[in-house]
Amino acid sequence: MASDLPQYYFRVRENGALAFRVDTENRHRRIDMDQIAVINMRNGEIKPHGDRDLDQEDLDAIRGWMARRGEVLAMRDIDDIRRTIDHLNLTAQWAQSKAEAAQLEEVTDDLLLAMHDLRTVLVRKKSERMLKE
Repeated sequence: MASDLPQYYFRVRENGALAFRVDTENRHRRIDMDQIAVINMRNGEIKPHGDRDLDQEDLDAIRGWMARRGEVLAMRDIDDIRRTIDHLNLTAQWAQSKAEAAQLEEVTDDLLLAMHDLRTVLVRKKSERMLKE
């Protein structure tokens, strides 16, 4: 099992991750994870943990993870938007066929404001794209 483990482990957190070097070559034959860096995905910053010096292999592994993580997060963003579209369609169907007056009263203003805000942003962005062409 120990030989199948990756050399690095990344613990995801809100804005990035903690990077660990995985060590299985110790006298106790146990898995040790030594934190080597803190990663900020928003600004791309890699901070060595404590008084560590990151070598090129560490930096390459961290940057590779950051690139893969960025792709995953981008795919999730698009998936979330597509789910939102589905949810809007389901909400329209619910409002038309199942919603009771009290339920509609509870959510109508919030939905209308959110949809107006979204429409305003989408129209402005589309206009900006068209003007660039």
